Amino acid sequence: MTTEKDWKNKLTKEQYHVLREKGTEAPFTGKLLHNKEQGTYQCAACGQELFSSETKYNSDCGWPSFYETIKTKVELKEDNTLGMKRIEVLCKKCGSHLGHLFDDGPKPTGKRYCINSISLKFKK
Repeated sequence: MTTEKDWKNKLTKEQYHVLREKGTEAPFTGKLLHNKEQGTYQCAACGQELFSSETKYNSDCGWPSFYETIKTKVELKEDNTLGMKRIEVLCKKCGSHLGHLFDDGPKPTGKRYCINSISLKFKK
């Protein structure tokens, strides 16, 4: 089992803040926000495949957005922090914070998985 000390050694300070401390990167700053290449988005912490490029879309919210996950790869959890009622998206394999889920996405799901770019790595 990976300890928080292990995560601190493996991840950059910024990655650790988002993935392990449930932080949020500044909007419109992520390296993968405008990525249009075909491939798979993986958890930056453990490498688990999370999203296909086929489900990525431009939501103009400032973070990479997807309308669907790769089945069974994420966990959804109620998040009532900061005086808001949201659904947190976590990597099912390592428990890292990825972002939040909203019900204002496109068809066919109507979902918007709003994901911190720094919590992802991309594989062509």
